[in-house]
Order: sequence, then structure tokens, then C-alpha cells
Amino acid sequence: MNTPSELKYTKDHEWVKIEGNVATIGITDFAQGELGDIVYVDVDTVDDDVNGGDVFGSVEAVKTVSDLFLPISGKVTEFNAALEDQPELLNTDPYGNGWIIKLEIAEGADHSELLSAEEYQAIIG
Repeated sequence: MNTPSELKYTKDHEWVKIEGNVATIGITDFAQGELGDIVYVDVDTVDDDVNGGDVFGSVEAVKTVSDLFLPISGKVTEFNAALEDQPELLNTDPYGNGWIIKLEIAEGADHSELLSAEEYQAIIG
């Protein structure tokens, strides 16, 4: 299972890459493997201020739909438009071209719930 050490993770199987006050967010390799073939990604929160823990979108796979939970409070600034035509990027490149959103992190947002790669590995076994 691929869990890059430079990223942070959530118990809901999202990954977070923080650069300054911008967070890039996607789903983990474990999550895409559990979901199976992803056929659609829905994010309708672009330009919205969203609280950590809130649903910011959903991922539809052949067998199920799964909500996406925001790991950090902030303003959703960008949706990965490539996913509109190629939702399978979440399966083939979850940590690269398969990113889902970019977020402007709210001032004073709490990062303490984010997990290291080692902590996330312990959760998924």
C-alpha cells in the first residue's frame, strides 16, 4: 500500500499536502482500492467556506457512492477539472494527477487531527 511520507492523512482516507496556506486534498491509495473503479467525482463546494469534517463532495464507484470529508477548515478554491473526463485518475494516480481539490486554509485551522503516514498505516493495517 502506497502512503507517501510527505503527506498527512485522515481516518476517512483522504490525504493532505500542505504548502503554505494551501492544502491539496485527494483520496488515499487504500480508499481507491476499497472503492474499486471510480466513474464520477462530484464537488459542488468550489468558492465555499467549509468546516473541517464537513462533506465537500462525493466519489462514485461502480458499486457505491462515498462522501468526501474536508480534513481542514477553509475555502475550496479549485476542483481538479481533469477528473470530469478522467475520474479513473483517482484509481491510477491517487497522489498525483488524481488530486481532487485545493483549499485555502482558514486562519487558525486545526491540523492536530491529521495523521502521519506511519499513523495512517497503523489504522489500515
